[in-house]
Amino acid sequence: MLNSSSQSEVTRPNIPPWLEPLWGSVDLNHFPHAVLFHGQPGIGKFELAIELAKALLCESTLSTKPCNSCEACHWFDSGNHPDFIALVPETHQKRLPRGDFDFDAEAPKKKIASADDDETSDKKAKKNVAIEDTRKAIEGLSIGAHRGGNRVILIYPLESLRPDSANTLLKSLEEPPAQTIFLLLADRLERVLPTIRSRCRLIAAPRPDRETGLAWLRVQVPLATGAKLNEDELESIYDEQGGAPFSVLNSLLARHHQDDKDELSISIQASRVLLQGLSQGGRIQSLGIAEKIHKSQMGPLLTSAQRWVADLLAVIEGGNARYFPKHQTHLLALSKQARLVKLLRFWKLLTITRRHENHPLANRVQLEALLSNYQQIFED
Repeated sequence: MLNSSSQSEVTRPNIPPWLEPLWGSVDLNHFPHAVLFHGQPGIGKFELAIELAKALLCESTLSTKPCNSCEACHWFDSGNHPDFIALVPETHQKRLPRGDFDFDAEAPKKKIASADDDETSDKKAKKNVAIEDTRKAIEGLSIGAHRGGNRVILIYPLESLRPDSANTLLKSLEEPPAQTIFLLLADRLERVLPTIRSRCRLIAAPRPDRETGLAWLRVQVPLATGAKLNEDELESIYDEQGGAPFSVLNSLLARHHQDDKDELSISIQASRVLLQGLSQGGRIQSLGIAEKIHKSQMGPLLTSAQRWVADLLAVIEGGNARYFPKHQTHLLALSKQARLVKLLRFWKLLTITRRHENHPLANRVQLEALLSNYQQIFED
């Protein structure tokens, strides 16, 4: 896959600049049967995989793919390509290709449910890939491709698969059907079964440097929203999201459309409440903060807490905040009060808690315990 090819001479308009070298290394004529892209969420690996799936299914005779003109490309854009199967949770389905009309009446119709559909608007979108969907997709691989070319299976996030689904996938990876390509994506590679990792080509998706990421957003945000860009707000969200441009863009889009149910926006607001509490050090009101944020996802909250502690450790060592530079003054004050041994213990506790962030435990109880431990860092 990473050999030089004609793709390297063409810059794809849908590929962000920091992923162009990765795109340019793709050889569609010698593509592995399974590739596992991994890296921080929100850096564009999902969008890269969608464009790659389209290229693998493109039926043009041209060397540059996707051509965006053939029937296969039109079907793909409308969400109706019969040989493209996307196994993603409901929270991500709105990011898949989908059109307002079908390109061809003879093309197979595939309804993609989303949180916007009337029948699901009052239900909380699921964050894991459905077991039944995985089983049906894998079982259907015994049937040949509808159009006689490649068939592409995209799974994201791979680490969300339940054990039985992961084992079903493993069997297909061990004996891959002809002309079937698996595009697997993981935010947390360490949570993917080693047996699955060993049967895939592992590709690390890079995160852009701050200047490149912000420059891209300065172009994309006005194009997507039509609104004037708030530079201070953009930089704040960029730092809070750990330098993940697509997370920033999706958050600003949700805000522009006043989507108060968007989980990313909810997570950002909850993380800001958490940061306000953490900035108070020993004066933090752990019960009150936990009450305000416990309905949000644990993963992003724990990530924010880890980044805050990382910044605090950096300041203690004489450095500057990386994730929350606008909190430099608070961090500097807290660095003089924090007990380093207790802070390191809290870091270890956060790491252990992250291993079980998807466990159906009471979020409020976990948060209260964590924030109580944080408060003790500043006590003798």
